Amino acid sequence: MANDVVLGAAMRSNLLSLQNTQRNIDVTQLRLATGKKVNSALDNPQSFFQAQSLNNRASDLTRLLDGIGQSIRTIEEADKGITALTSLVEQASSVADAAQSEIRAAQGLVTITGTKDLRGVDLTADSGGAIANTNTFQIRLIDEDQNDGAVVISGTYTINTNDTIYDVVAAINSDTTVTGTSDPFNELVRASVDSQGRLKIESLVDGASLRISDVAAANSLGADGYEFLGLDNLVGDETRDATAAGRQGGTAVSGRKLVSAESGETVGASGLYTASSTLDTANYVATGDTVNLILSVDGEDSASIALAATATIQDLIDGINNDTTVNDKVTASFNTTTGRIELLFADDVGTAEITFDATAAGDVVSFGFGTGAADATLTAGTDFQSEFFKFIGSSADLDQYTSDFNKLRAQIDGIVEDANYRGVNLLGGDRLTTFFNEDRSNSLETEGADLTALGLGLDEADFTDAASVELSIGQARNALDAIRAFGSSIANDLSIIQTRQDFTEQTINTLKAGAGDLVDADLNEEGANLLALQTAQQLGVTSLSLASQSQQSVLRLF
Repeated sequence: MANDVVLGAAMRSNLLSLQNTQRNIDVTQLRLATGKKVNSALDNPQSFFQAQSLNNRASDLTRLLDGIGQSIRTIEEADKGITALTSLVEQASSVADAAQSEIRAAQGLVTITGTKDLRGVDLTADSGGAIANTNTFQIRLIDEDQNDGAVVISGTYTINTNDTIYDVVAAINSDTTVTGTSDPFNELVRASVDSQGRLKIESLVDGASLRISDVAAANSLGADGYEFLGLDNLVGDETRDATAAGRQGGTAVSGRKLVSAESGETVGASGLYTASSTLDTANYVATGDTVNLILSVDGEDSASIALAATATIQDLIDGINNDTTVNDKVTASFNTTTGRIELLFADDVGTAEITFDATAAGDVVSFGFGTGAADATLTAGTDFQSEFFKFIGSSADLDQYTSDFNKLRAQIDGIVEDANYRGVNLLGGDRLTTFFNEDRSNSLETEGADLTALGLGLDEADFTDAASVELSIGQARNALDAIRAFGSSIANDLSIIQTRQDFTEQTINTLKAGAGDLVDADLNEEGANLLALQTAQQLGVTSLSLASQSQQSVLRLF
């Protein structure tokens, strides 16, 4: 045609080469811009759709990861609840154990239990100076019924550097020192560390009392030492004569009664004191002297009774019973069978302290109600003598233990109710299902448990007798076993879910990497390709210029 442009063969060949190079440059630049060598099904249908399938599965598994993560949080919430429940049930078990000690004490067996967890504690290094190397204390067993209030057996124990509470317990249980009996010490008194890590000392003699006290002021544990051992509720500051002033001591009393020690003097036809015996005749107060007897109840109410040597035992009894500050807490009487003074305290009394104060010149001999200050002499106006008593086994204490146990029981239900995560409560018996693959064919069922007080078999406490206390102790023990077993079960499920979570994350990475292998571009390679194509393009332009020179030469003819 007249308007057609006629290109020479060389020019046409170079032009086509340039066009092809430009197309390749455009493709390479697109790959560099998108990072993919397959951007649509038109580029490579097989690779495109295979990569899309892998990415779709990776996306489905990513959504499953959210559910797996929520399952982990649900189990973690249940685990925190289990930790709290374990603490509450252990505390309830301790309350029931304490109630059992009260019951046993009321039946004639005394158990002293400390208040501190001493497991893993170095008594000297960890006490902050409260206990030093060679600090010493003494345990005495007093059997009033069989030995007229005399000490049955006495053991002295020294705490040395790096000793633990287990060393102290071993020293007590291995002591065969005997005073007044042919039985070895460890058959009369038993020491142990209870489940809460507390020091526990038990009397195995019916009706006997236990006394803990300092031995000598130089090596005294002192108030801080007894507090560190958790025995500060048992001992008090017992002021003595000048040779042993300010010692710590206290007696755990079986039942509710304090009984004076008998001197052994024979008075009257029966050979025993009578209510009309004067205090000097009974060797309670030295002839010509006067003593103040101060009786304090629970550290608050106290009575002070002035007693001359010529006063009778009945005067002492009347002085206590007629004192309005204490007569509703204690009743004094004289036992004509044993010839001893008896002080019977009310059930709601926890502690008592008897102090003797010499008010006249000369020496005064104590009444010997306990063994801490028995038969000691006091200098008038200078020395004081006191003894601290703790009563174990009161109905008031049992009522308090019942209340404490039931409060803990109620809190168990409260924790179970609050251990709810997004509507699932494993501690309330709910079931948790965790899915691990996109078609929900692979899953794990985590079975909940009813850990309410009712589900654990914890009945409301009524500590009225030994059987009821023993029942609560058994229930608490079984409940603790059930909680621990469930904790182990969900811990196993948690481990499985976390393992599957890790596996799912790795699978997602594998799927995405596989999809990338099919469609992702090698940017280094594509960058090199672009550089080569740009070079080829420049060479093509040069070649096209050379090819056009033959046609340009025709123009020179005109």
